[in-house]
Amino acid sequence: MRVLVVEDERLLADAIAEWLRDETHAVDLAYDGAAALERAAVNDYDVVVLDRDLPLVHGDDVCRELTAAESAARVLMLTAAAEVTDRVEGLGIGADDYLTKPFAFPELAARVQALGRRSRPAAPPILRRAGITLDPARREVFRDGRYVPLARKEFAVLTELLRAGGGVVSAEQLLEKAWDEHTDPFTGAVRLTILKLRRKLADPPVVETIKGVGYRIP
Repeated sequence: MRVLVVEDERLLADAIAEWLRDETHAVDLAYDGAAALERAAVNDYDVVVLDRDLPLVHGDDVCRELTAAESAARVLMLTAAAEVTDRVEGLGIGADDYLTKPFAFPELAARVQALGRRSRPAAPPILRRAGITLDPARREVFRDGRYVPLARKEFAVLTELLRAGGGVVSAEQLLEKAWDEHTDPFTGAVRLTILKLRRKLADPPVVETIKGVGYRIP
């Protein structure tokens, strides 16, 4: 998934981003509300992890702007305020979930994963196609019963290809979902990852290249 983390405490923001990247998500960072709105205007995010008390533009106003723009992104609001009235207010302005500080990183990751499932069409818990079985929760892949160890980007790319249900996924779409905003759109990262994925999935070849269009698993 593509996730935007908005948090003005930079050490915390960086730690959240690193944890979510370990979960195979593509993560962008913003350290204030104005930067968050700029990124949300040009990128399609599945989930926004949004601190409530932000400089420049308050987190509440960021959430309102996303709601008014009919953004498909789900918002997980972070705050040190733990009162019920605070949680009710946060949900009332458009947040989809609410997590108080301090929090456990595994819980935050689980909430992001749950919100991400709601931001896109429902997919089966286990993805299966062409002899491939992918378990997103366990981050495990098998091909015809053989375990296939994959790096994070390989796993993310394979997930998007399987989610497409036989449809073609463009290199741009894979960059959008598996890499962050600092990736050069003209990089060969997608092509290289596809090559590694094909090698690890072994014969018979299963990932097709549709010239000038993208990739698919038929």
